[in-house]
Amino acid sequence: MYEIIFLFALALIWIIFATVQDIKKKEIANWVNYSLIIFALGFRFFYSLFSNDYNFLTQGLIGFGIFFILGNLFYYLHVFAGGDCKLMISLGAILPIFDNVLSNLKLFLFFIGIFFVIGFLYNFFFIIYLSAKNFKVFTERFKKIFGENKKYLIPLTILSIIFLILGFVTYFSVLFAIYILFLSYLIIFVKAVDESCMIKKIHSRELTEGDWLYKEVKIGKKLIKPLWRGLTKEEILLIKKNKKETFVRRGIAFAPVFLISFILFVILLKIGFFKILFKLI
Repeated sequence: MYEIIFLFALALIWIIFATVQDIKKKEIANWVNYSLIIFALGFRFFYSLFSNDYNFLTQGLIGFGIFFILGNLFYYLHVFAGGDCKLMISLGAILPIFDNVLSNLKLFLFFIGIFFVIGFLYNFFFIIYLSAKNFKVFTERFKKIFGENKKYLIPLTILSIIFLILGFVTYFSVLFAIYILFLSYLIIFVKAVDESCMIKKIHSRELTEGDWLYKEVKIGKKLIKPLWRGLTKEEILLIKKNKKETFVRRGIAFAPVFLISFILFVILLKIGFFKILFKLI
């Protein structure tokens, strides 16, 4: 039991550090994530060595492998940035606490479920905060994007009204109508927040590795595209030599989601919610 407490305490300290770094610099340094992986698996190795129970190490390696696939999947689906991907992978070496794969898989599902709920709420309230903070600029951008997409929104609104009328026959029609309207206007809302609140014009000397270009930059014959991986050191040097200013997209610091999710995960695990949930399934 003490070995699990040590691993969870280790993870909590590292996630707090990653969160502070992400909020301040909008990035998580590789050494933070890599050191957590090394310390977690190293601890599992030496604990297994001295206790002569290598299952503790094996479960950690299996967790690491599963979260390696999961983290990269989220990265290539453009859900995570590079630092978030590595932080997710490092948690794979922390989370396995049971001595069998099936129980640990259930635990992983439990954590991912919490993570998705917290992630959705965090992003939803954060974009509302940004739109309120930059209300004038946001409103102007929202009107422009709304006007540009009227040809799609009007038919969708008419379709929603039809399904609302059909609601007298079935409740499913009402739910479907609400879903269409909500999703349609949510996409416009998010796009307006992105373009009005998250696009910044900065001096090239302020660029850091991993920054996301808003649009492609042409320097001579070379074209630097706004890729998900962000800017490389070589691309930054090239921009600094040729451009004074450029537009970048500042993402939302996502590490707080890991921190909140992990703390909630530990609390729910402590009060036995995990066992109750999987008895019902």
